[in-house]
Amino acid sequence: MSYTVKITDILSLTHDVKMLKTEKPEGYDFKPGQATEVAINKKGWTDEKRPFTFTSLPQDDYLEFVIKSYRDHDGVTKEIEDLVEGDELIIDDSWGAIQYKGKGVFIAGGAGITPFISILRDLKSKGELNGNKLIFANKTSKDVIMESYFHEILGENFISILDQEKVEGHANGRVNMEFLKSKLDDFSQEFYVCGPQPMVESVSELLKQLGALPEGIPFEK
Repeated sequence: MSYTVKITDILSLTHDVKMLKTEKPEGYDFKPGQATEVAINKKGWTDEKRPFTFTSLPQDDYLEFVIKSYRDHDGVTKEIEDLVEGDELIIDDSWGAIQYKGKGVFIAGGAGITPFISILRDLKSKGELNGNKLIFANKTSKDVIMESYFHEILGENFISILDQEKVEGHANGRVNMEFLKSKLDDFSQEFYVCGPQPMVESVSELLKQLGALPEGIPFEK
Protein backbone atom coordinates (compact mmCIF):
# COMPACT_ATOMS: atom_id res chain seq x y z
CA MET A 1 0.00 0.00 0.00
CA SER A 2 1.20 3.53 -0.78
CA TYR A 3 0.78 6.67 1.28
CA THR A 4 1.41 10.31 0.32
CA VAL A 5 3.00 12.29 3.15
CA LYS A 6 3.92 15.95 3.38
CA ILE A 7 7.41 17.03 4.44
CA THR A 8 7.10 19.08 7.63
CA ASP A 9 10.74 19.78 8.47
CA ILE A 10 14.17 19.61 6.79
CA LEU A 11 17.48 19.89 8.62
CA SER A 12 21.03 19.72 7.26
CA LEU A 13 23.15 17.32 9.36
CA THR A 14 26.37 17.39 7.30
CA HIS A 15 27.53 18.83 3.99
CA ASP A 16 25.64 16.11 2.07
CA VAL A 17 23.14 14.64 4.57
CA LYS A 18 19.68 15.91 5.42
CA MET A 19 17.10 14.87 7.98
CA LEU A 20 13.54 14.93 6.64
CA LYS A 21 10.47 14.78 8.86
CA THR A 22 7.09 13.95 7.34
CA GLU A 23 3.52 13.42 8.40
CA LYS A 24 2.73 9.91 9.61
CA PRO A 25 -0.27 8.10 8.12
CA GLU A 26 -2.79 6.93 10.71
CA GLY A 27 -2.04 3.40 11.89
CA TYR A 28 1.33 3.31 10.11
CA ASP A 29 3.81 1.10 11.94
CA PHE A 30 7.40 -0.11 11.70
CA LYS A 31 10.07 -1.66 13.88
CA PRO A 32 13.37 0.13 14.62
CA GLY A 33 15.84 -0.79 11.86
CA GLN A 34 13.15 -1.20 9.20
CA ALA A 35 12.88 0.69 5.92
CA THR A 36 10.34 1.64 3.28
CA GLU A 37 10.37 2.45 -0.42
CA VAL A 38 10.27 6.22 -0.96
CA ALA A 39 9.43 8.20 -4.10
CA ILE A 40 9.05 11.94 -4.66
CA ASN A 41 5.51 13.10 -5.46
CA LYS A 42 6.55 15.16 -8.49
CA LYS A 43 6.04 14.61 -12.19
CA GLY A 44 8.58 12.13 -13.53
CA TRP A 45 9.62 10.90 -10.07
CA THR A 46 6.60 9.04 -8.66
CA ASP A 47 7.81 5.66 -9.94
CA GLU A 48 11.45 6.18 -8.90
CA LYS A 49 11.39 4.36 -5.58
CA ARG A 50 14.39 3.98 -3.30
CA PRO A 51 14.71 2.24 0.07
CA PHE A 52 15.27 4.49 3.08
CA THR A 53 15.37 3.58 6.74
CA PHE A 54 13.22 5.21 9.38
CA THR A 55 15.31 7.11 11.93
CA SER A 56 12.32 8.08 14.09
CA LEU A 57 10.77 5.82 16.71
CA PRO A 58 7.58 3.81 16.11
CA GLN A 59 5.78 5.79 18.82
CA ASP A 60 6.64 9.20 17.32
CA ASP A 61 3.76 11.07 15.66
CA TYR A 62 5.93 11.78 12.59
CA LEU A 63 8.23 9.83 10.28
CA GLU A 64 11.89 10.78 9.91
CA PHE A 65 14.55 9.85 7.37
CA VAL A 66 18.27 10.68 7.27
CA ILE A 67 19.27 10.81 3.61
CA LYS A 68 22.68 11.25 2.03
CA SER A 69 22.73 12.99 -1.36
CA TYR A 70 24.93 11.59 -4.10
CA ARG A 71 25.33 14.69 -6.26
CA ASP A 72 27.31 12.86 -8.93
CA HIS A 73 24.29 10.63 -9.64
CA ASP A 74 21.39 12.29 -11.42
CA GLY A 75 19.02 10.37 -9.21
CA VAL A 76 16.55 10.41 -6.38
CA THR A 77 18.89 11.55 -3.60
CA LYS A 78 20.06 14.51 -5.69
CA GLU A 79 16.42 15.45 -6.30
CA ILE A 80 15.62 15.04 -2.59
CA GLU A 81 18.29 17.61 -1.81
CA ASP A 82 16.19 20.29 -3.54
CA LEU A 83 12.94 19.47 -1.74
CA VAL A 84 11.39 22.03 0.61
CA GLU A 85 8.88 21.86 3.44
CA GLY A 86 5.43 21.23 2.00
CA ASP A 87 6.70 18.95 -0.78
CA GLU A 88 5.40 15.39 -0.69
CA LEU A 89 6.88 11.89 -0.60
CA ILE A 90 5.18 8.63 -1.49
CA ILE A 91 5.96 5.78 0.90
CA ASP A 92 5.03 2.10 0.99
CA ASP A 93 4.54 -0.21 3.94
CA SER A 94 7.59 -0.91 6.10
CA TRP A 95 9.78 -3.95 5.54
CA GLY A 96 12.60 -5.60 7.41
CA ALA A 97 16.22 -4.58 7.29
CA ILE A 98 18.31 -5.16 10.42
CA GLN A 99 16.50 -6.04 13.64
CA TYR A 100 17.92 -5.90 17.13
CA LYS A 101 18.60 -9.36 18.55
CA GLY A 102 20.46 -8.43 21.70
CA LYS A 103 23.43 -6.48 23.01
CA GLY A 104 26.40 -6.22 20.74
CA VAL A 105 28.46 -4.13 18.36
CA PHE A 106 27.05 -1.99 15.57
CA ILE A 107 29.51 -1.36 12.73
CA ALA A 108 28.40 1.25 10.20
CA GLY A 109 30.00 2.73 7.11
CA GLY A 110 28.77 6.16 5.98
CA ALA A 111 25.03 6.24 5.24
CA GLY A 112 24.85 2.67 6.57
CA ILE A 113 24.37 4.29 9.99
CA THR A 114 20.69 4.97 9.28
CA PRO A 115 19.13 1.63 10.39
CA PHE A 116 21.10 1.90 13.62
CA ILE A 117 19.82 5.40 14.49
CA SER A 118 16.30 4.18 15.20
CA ILE A 119 17.52 1.02 16.97
CA LEU A 120 19.87 2.98 19.27
CA ARG A 121 17.22 5.65 19.94
CA ASP A 122 14.75 2.90 20.80
CA LEU A 123 17.19 1.22 23.20
CA LYS A 124 17.91 4.58 24.85
CA SER A 125 14.18 5.27 25.31
CA LYS A 126 13.81 1.87 27.01
CA GLY A 127 16.93 2.28 29.15
CA GLU A 128 18.55 -0.72 27.42
CA LEU A 129 21.48 0.96 25.67
CA ASN A 130 24.11 -0.15 28.16
CA GLY A 131 26.51 -2.77 26.81
CA ASN A 132 26.06 -1.82 23.16
CA LYS A 133 28.91 -0.35 21.13
CA LEU A 134 28.98 1.63 17.86
CA ILE A 135 31.91 1.69 15.43
CA PHE A 136 31.26 4.30 12.74
CA ALA A 137 33.57 4.44 9.70
CA ASN A 138 33.75 7.50 7.43
CA LYS A 139 36.18 9.22 5.08
CA THR A 140 36.59 12.51 6.96
CA SER A 141 35.30 14.13 10.16
CA LYS A 142 32.81 16.25 8.21
CA ASP A 143 31.12 13.05 7.02
CA VAL A 144 30.25 11.82 10.52
CA ILE A 145 26.46 11.93 10.86
CA MET A 146 25.06 12.82 14.32
CA GLU A 147 28.49 12.59 15.97
CA SER A 148 27.59 14.62 19.07
CA TYR A 149 24.42 12.56 19.62
CA PHE A 150 26.34 9.28 19.58
CA HIS A 151 28.96 10.69 21.96
CA GLU A 152 26.17 11.82 24.27
CA ILE A 153 24.27 8.51 24.40
CA LEU A 154 27.17 6.03 24.11
CA GLY A 155 30.17 7.82 25.60
CA GLU A 156 33.25 5.59 25.31
CA ASN A 157 31.18 2.96 23.52
CA PHE A 158 31.14 5.19 20.43
CA ILE A 159 34.23 4.81 18.22
CA SER A 160 34.62 6.95 15.12
CA ILE A 161 37.22 5.87 12.55
CA LEU A 162 38.30 7.96 9.53
CA ASP A 163 40.30 6.58 6.61
CA GLN A 164 41.25 9.86 4.89
CA GLU A 165 41.99 12.14 7.81
CA LYS A 166 43.77 12.13 11.16
CA VAL A 167 41.71 14.07 13.69
CA GLU A 168 41.86 14.06 17.47
CA GLY A 169 39.06 12.01 19.00
CA HIS A 170 38.78 9.74 15.96
CA ALA A 171 40.66 6.55 15.13
CA ASN A 172 42.46 6.56 11.79
CA GLY A 173 42.41 3.83 9.15
CA ARG A 174 39.94 1.16 8.14
CA VAL A 175 37.92 -1.44 10.01
CA ASN A 176 40.44 -4.24 9.52
CA MET A 177 41.48 -7.27 11.57
CA GLU A 178 44.00 -5.32 13.66
CA PHE A 179 41.46 -2.61 14.47
CA LEU A 180 38.72 -5.09 15.45
CA LYS A 181 41.08 -7.03 17.72
CA SER A 182 42.32 -3.82 19.38
CA LYS A 183 38.81 -2.49 20.12
CA LEU A 184 36.88 -5.68 20.90
CA ASP A 185 37.57 -8.67 23.11
CA ASP A 186 34.28 -10.60 22.88
CA PHE A 187 33.37 -12.02 19.48
CA SER A 188 30.52 -14.17 20.78
CA GLN A 189 28.19 -11.16 21.12
CA GLU A 190 25.83 -9.90 18.41
CA PHE A 191 27.32 -7.98 15.48
CA TYR A 192 25.33 -5.72 13.17
CA VAL A 193 27.07 -4.45 10.03
CA CYS A 194 25.66 -1.95 7.54
CA GLY A 195 27.35 0.13 4.87
CA PRO A 196 28.54 -0.01 1.26
CA GLN A 197 28.56 -3.59 -0.04
CA PRO A 198 32.38 -4.05 -0.21
CA MET A 199 32.70 -2.89 3.40
CA VAL A 200 29.88 -5.13 4.66
CA GLU A 201 31.43 -8.13 2.90
CA SER A 202 34.98 -7.49 4.15
CA VAL A 203 34.00 -6.66 7.74
CA SER A 204 31.58 -9.62 7.92
CA GLU A 205 34.33 -11.94 6.65
CA LEU A 206 36.80 -10.63 9.27
CA LEU A 207 34.23 -11.08 12.03
CA LYS A 208 33.54 -14.65 10.92
CA GLN A 209 37.29 -15.37 11.05
CA LEU A 210 37.25 -14.04 14.61
CA GLY A 211 34.42 -16.41 15.52
CA ALA A 212 31.46 -14.02 15.25
CA LEU A 213 28.15 -14.50 13.44
CA PRO A 214 27.44 -11.03 12.02
CA GLU A 215 24.16 -9.88 10.55
CA GLY A 216 25.11 -7.64 7.65
CA ILE A 217 23.14 -5.64 5.11
CA PRO A 218 24.64 -3.69 2.23
CA PHE A 219 23.39 -0.13 2.10
CA GLU A 220 22.69 0.76 -1.52
CA LYS A 221 23.17 4.25 -2.87
